[in-house]
Amino acid sequence: MTIKRGRFITVEGGEGAGKSSNLAFIRDLLEQSGIEVVFTREPGGTALGEDIRDLLLGHKHTGMASDTELLLMFAARAEHLARLIMPALNEGKWVLCDRFTDASYAYQGGGRGIDINRIKQLEDWVQKGMVPDLTLLLDLPVQTGLDRAGQRSEPDRFEVEQNAFFERVRATYLQLAEQNPSRFRIIDAAVPLPQVQEQIEIVVRPFIQAQSKADE
Repeated sequence: MTIKRGRFITVEGGEGAGKSSNLAFIRDLLEQSGIEVVFTREPGGTALGEDIRDLLLGHKHTGMASDTELLLMFAARAEHLARLIMPALNEGKWVLCDRFTDASYAYQGGGRGIDINRIKQLEDWVQKGMVPDLTLLLDLPVQTGLDRAGQRSEPDRFEVEQNAFFERVRATYLQLAEQNPSRFRIIDAAVPLPQVQEQIEIVVRPFIQAQSKADE
């Protein structure tokens, strides 16, 4: 019997967008539909990836060059794809990921100002045409997100950036969504959590049903 390839769903968003709560909600929706889900995150997802995450988010290397940051992101991503994401998809499992390559365009491209074409070259090399099947962008005003994030733990190396950095990140995310309408769904994350999750369910349930029909 041929195993149907699993689906790859990513969740993107700036600081304070509520990704953790909403990723758990999406995972529950998928599992309630009888789907085997592999939940992961970027940077991270593998032992090597988590070590790279510590380098990227910690404060030990606060003066890290932007190119170094980008290359570390894609080094972690290459390992993530080879060791976890692609094997899971090939086994028919669905992969739910907290951020993926869109975050590199938003943070290293928009935020740091790295040429988008250079990021695209790395994407093509590492991913070989593989992109998510569905991306949910949790969008909210930058200051609202920063106010929420400020109520959490000590800020990481990205969270200490200035508002202008995060405005560029948000603008790039929205541009990506506009350029990829078949893959992206924008979720208004500024409203109360029950309303955010209502929007998510409106997107995810039909996606599950459509994929189930396609596999029949």
